Amino acid sequence: MSIATNVFAAAATLAAAAGSVQAANAQSAPVKSIVLVHGGFVDGSGWQGVYDILKKDGYKVSIVQNPTTSLADDVAVTKRTIAAAEGDVILVGHSYGGVVITEAGIDPKVAGLVYVAAFAPDKSESVSSLIANPPAGAPVPPILPPQDGFLFLDREKFAASFAADVEPELASFMAVSQVPWGLDALNGAVTEPAWKEKPSWYLVATDDRMIPPPAQRQMAGRAGATTIEQSGSHAVYVSQPQAVATIIEQAAKGVNARRK
Repeated sequence: MSIATNVFAAAATLAAAAGSVQAANAQSAPVKSIVLVHGGFVDGSGWQGVYDILKKDGYKVSIVQNPTTSLADDVAVTKRTIAAAEGDVILVGHSYGGVVITEAGIDPKVAGLVYVAAFAPDKSESVSSLIANPPAGAPVPPILPPQDGFLFLDREKFAASFAADVEPELASFMAVSQVPWGLDALNGAVTEPAWKEKPSWYLVATDDRMIPPPAQRQMAGRAGATTIEQSGSHAVYVSQPQAVATIIEQAAKGVNARRK
């Protein structure tokens, strides 16, 4: 074997060793990065209150701006945000964002999942399949017929269904500034649920009129999630940012405790 070959072989061995050390260090380092994923009909700006609290408490926070056109597109955007985050992350999803984090959460950088009044599908499930047979007496979200393959909520009924405890002017603005939610996102099915491999937490919004609280509890229980209940509408992440930030920080601390 030539000298050059020996040098290259040694360099490759050192590089591989360095990579293994970096991976080990990443797995043992405290998780301080949070990635927030919004749901349908809204964008990432609704996370501002939660963002401000987490930043003040020393966390590094990234907010995903999903196009909500298809599950595949939203997962791709979320994975790019995860890749750009410093170290491992706690991945947080609200509403349809729970489907996104369930699919994207298999990423090795994701240390834990937090569901906020969110869908937590099993394999082959989608929002469409989960809402297909609502329990008797459950509120019916005021979703309008599709327009060019996208969904909207009735503006006049938006506040009562989505944001009943949000300040009225803000709820009105949220209704007017809705983001179109694609049917391909609604029908996007999960392939491998991350909650089967990663620890999870779930905040149940007890006054939710979009996803019935009993359905939230059932999904949380199925996922084996550490669960808390909080009075609040579907927009609990807007109206109760401290409660939402608290469960996210509990998740980060819980994951860090497991690493010691």
